Amino acid sequence: MPAPNLFLVYVQDARAATAFYGELFGIAPTFTSPRYVAFEVAPGVLFAVWTGHREHATPATPRTSEVGLMVTGGAAEVDAIHDRWVATGVTVIEEPHDDVFGRTFVIADPDGNLVRVSPVD
Repeated sequence: MPAPNLFLVYVQDARAATAFYGELFGIAPTFTSPRYVAFEVAPGVLFAVWTGHREHATPATPRTSEVGLMVTGGAAEVDAIHDRWVATGVTVIEEPHDDVFGRTFVIADPDGNLVRVSPVD
């Protein structure tokens, strides 16, 4: 059986989400349509934004998952990414702190989807 290779978040505005994630992750999309945009984040692995189910992309919808970015470099790299992203105006949900798996913080995209940065396990 294949491993998961598509990670999808619901958004209200695909163009705005594409700009947000493209700048945040420093990558360009590999596929673009008016309602669905995909970024290849590793060979054969896609991160995508989709406006297909707008009812799921409201601030009132509970967010029970996170987009995760695991980085090398430990706490110093986590803090450096936090500082770079804050300088761009992101919404911080959890300030950097130490947790059971190391240094971490959480931001929200414009639709309220959560993005966590933490060290590689």
